[in-house]
Amino acid sequence: MDPAVSEANTTVMTRLIARQDEVSRAVGNRLASDITELRGDPEIIELLGASVAGNINTIFHALRHDISLDNIEAPTAALEYARRLAQRGVPMNALVRAYRIGHAMALDVCAEEINNADFAPQTRLAIFERITSVTFRYIDWISQEVVGVYEDERDRWLANRNSTQALRVREVLSGNDSDPEAVTAAIRYPMRRQHLAVVLWWPTGSGHVTGHDDALAKLEQFLRAAADHVGTQGSPLFLAADQRTGWGWLPLSSATAPGASAQLKHFAESHPGAPAVAVGTPLPSVEGFRQSHRQALRAHGVAVTANLTGVTAADAAGFAAAALMGENEDNAREFVHAVLGPLAGSGANDARLRETLRVFLGHGGSYTAAADELVVHFNTVKYRVGRALERRGRPLGDDRLDVEMALLLCHWYEAAVLKDE
Repeated sequence: MDPAVSEANTTVMTRLIARQDEVSRAVGNRLASDITELRGDPEIIELLGASVAGNINTIFHALRHDISLDNIEAPTAALEYARRLAQRGVPMNALVRAYRIGHAMALDVCAEEINNADFAPQTRLAIFERITSVTFRYIDWISQEVVGVYEDERDRWLANRNSTQALRVREVLSGNDSDPEAVTAAIRYPMRRQHLAVVLWWPTGSGHVTGHDDALAKLEQFLRAAADHVGTQGSPLFLAADQRTGWGWLPLSSATAPGASAQLKHFAESHPGAPAVAVGTPLPSVEGFRQSHRQALRAHGVAVTANLTGVTAADAAGFAAAALMGENEDNAREFVHAVLGPLAGSGANDARLRETLRVFLGHGGSYTAAADELVVHFNTVKYRVGRALERRGRPLGDDRLDVEMALLLCHWYEAAVLKDE
C-alpha cells in the first residue's frame, strides 16, 4: 500500500473505530425499523444489536490493521442471531437484506469520514476504493456463513420439534379457525376449556440447563408439574419457540380458572430452579386460546426488557397500560426522564420515593391508604411524597396523569427506563 494511503487509512479507520458504537446503534435501529420480519421480542432485538456490533467491529479492525479476510472468524453473535431467526421462521431473505442495508450504511459513514479529512483527491479515492473492495468481499463471505448456519439450524429445528402438531398450533394462532371441535382434533388439546397461556424461558446466564434439548425438556417438565398443581382439565400443551423458550397452555375448568394465575405464581416461587414465566389470563374457546397467548407474549416482552425473573402476570394492576407504553423502549425512556426529571434516577433512594408516590397517587392522594399498603407510618408517606416532588423539581399539576404513567413504567421496566447514575 502506498505510504500516503496507508497513513490516511490509519487516520480514517481510527476515527471510525471511535464511532463504531454510534454506527452500530444506527444500523441496528434502521434494520429493526425497515425490515418488519426482524422485529421481535426485546431479547431478539438485543441480539440483532450484538450481531451488528460484532460485524462492524470485525470489519473496521480488519481495515485498520490490514488483516486478511482469510484470517478472521464470523462474529459469534451474528451466527447465533441467524440460528434464532431460523428457529422463529423468519425468511432468509430478510437476513440477507439486513446485510445489504448495513453495508450501505457503513459505506456512507466511511465516505463521510474520508470527505471530512484533509487528504488529496487521489488519496481519498484510493482509500474509498480499498474500503469498498474489502467490505464487499466481507459481506459476500459473511452472508454465506450466516446463510449456511441458518439453513442448518432450520433443518435441525424442523426435524427435532413435533412438526405436525406445532405447525397446526401456529396455524390456529395466526388463523381464523373458530370451530372448537375441529381445532381440538387438529392439535389434540381440549379447546372447550378456559385457556391459561404461558411463556416459559431460561434467562441469559441461567445455570439450570446444560444444553438446548435439556433446556426445552425441563421447560416442558415444569409446565406439566405446574398443570398438576393447578388442577387442569386435561394435559397441558407445550410448543418450543426457540432453544430456551417455550409456549404453553393450561386447559382449565370454569371453577379453577379464576385462581389459576395466582396458583401458578405460588408454584413457581416455591419450585427450586424454576424458569421465568409470563402468564396471560384464562379465556374461553379458540379465540381465548389466541388472546391469552398474545397477553403472555406481551408479558414476556416486558419481563425480558426489564430483566425480570419469576412470574410476570398480564392481569397485574397497571400491566396492560405499561406494556402498551413500553413497546418502544427509547420513547418510554425519554417520556420517563422528561416527566420525572432527577426522580428517574437508578439509585435505591429514588426507587423508594417513586414507589411511595406511585402508591399514594394510586390511592387518590390518601396518605393513610398509602401508609397501610406500604406498611409505614402516615408521616413517612407524607415525607417521602414531599421529597419525591422535590427530586422531580416541580409539583403535581395538570400533568398528574403523565406522572402516574411514568411511575407505572418505572415500576414495571425498572432499569430499562431509568437514568444511569
